[in-house]
Amino acid sequence: MQLDLNLLTALDALLEEGSVAGAASRLHVTAPAMSRSLGRIRKATGDQILVRTGRSMVPTTRALAMRAEVHALVQQAHQLLSAQQELDLAELERVFTVRWHDALAAACGTDLITAVHRRAPGVQLRLTAEPGTDTPELRRGEVDLESSSGLPALPDIRHQLIGRDRLVVAVRPGHPLTEGPLSLERYADAEHLTVSRRGSLRDPIDDALTTHGFRRRVTAAGPSAAFALQLALATDLVVTLPDAVTRAAREQLGLATLPLPLQLPDVPLYLLWHQRYDDDRAHTWLRETAAEILQSLFAPPTASPSPSPTGPDGDGGAPDPASG
Repeated sequence: MQLDLNLLTALDALLEEGSVAGAASRLHVTAPAMSRSLGRIRKATGDQILVRTGRSMVPTTRALAMRAEVHALVQQAHQLLSAQQELDLAELERVFTVRWHDALAAACGTDLITAVHRRAPGVQLRLTAEPGTDTPELRRGEVDLESSSGLPALPDIRHQLIGRDRLVVAVRPGHPLTEGPLSLERYADAEHLTVSRRGSLRDPIDDALTTHGFRRRVTAAGPSAAFALQLALATDLVVTLPDAVTRAAREQLGLATLPLPLQLPDVPLYLLWHQRYDDDRAHTWLRETAAEILQSLFAPPTASPSPSPTGPDGDGGAPDPASG
């Protein structure tokens, strides 16, 4: 038998009012229509629900037993189908999966976890590694928020531009490239390290060098920005990375930075999410919090007491799209 869920609303009104006329008035229907609903309820439940006693009607034993449950079900249905209520972060319990480039996670992961836990202690965050290839996890709901240096190809994936970055050259203190101006020829002749989760030994920098008649020497590929910076500190290898995203890590390691002697387009940083979350207030709060934290990377760096011998730092930040 196919159930008509509208009968739950009618049943709730009948049990609350204790009469057909009262239930009809409450639901703004005619008494004959409510009487027909009562007949259908009796047929569906196999119970009289309301029985006449003198001039009034009283609920049966089964009706009394189900009254609280029916009322709760109707209230839940109204809440489910009505406009969302105000978000109570203190009571929110949810698990969010955030997939960021490793450099972003290193730069802002602590701030994101701290900010979320401070306002919504019942929320759990999973920070996962950015994949090496395009994957459908956003569409499947397995990832809630993702970073990207490229616009999404699918129409149901939303995006927000956080900022734009420029690439800089990072080397160990005392590296030969820090002595004198960094020319294109000197840059190309150095030994380089690429950052690639797939182990690629080539990226768009090589294409740009080729147009100028140069070819750089790539000695190795590292899987993450953190690994690349550590290796640059311990060797003469040169690593070229987004400025703002890796600035804090470079400063902690004491690496020297130089402007890239190439004119390349700035690298954008986007946040991506699936359109199913457009009206999800909890998700909106999460991505607004994440965007605010990430945008702090684009603030001008704090001026140091004395000029840096390693060249200017830039603003804007996003992982190089070729670093995957």
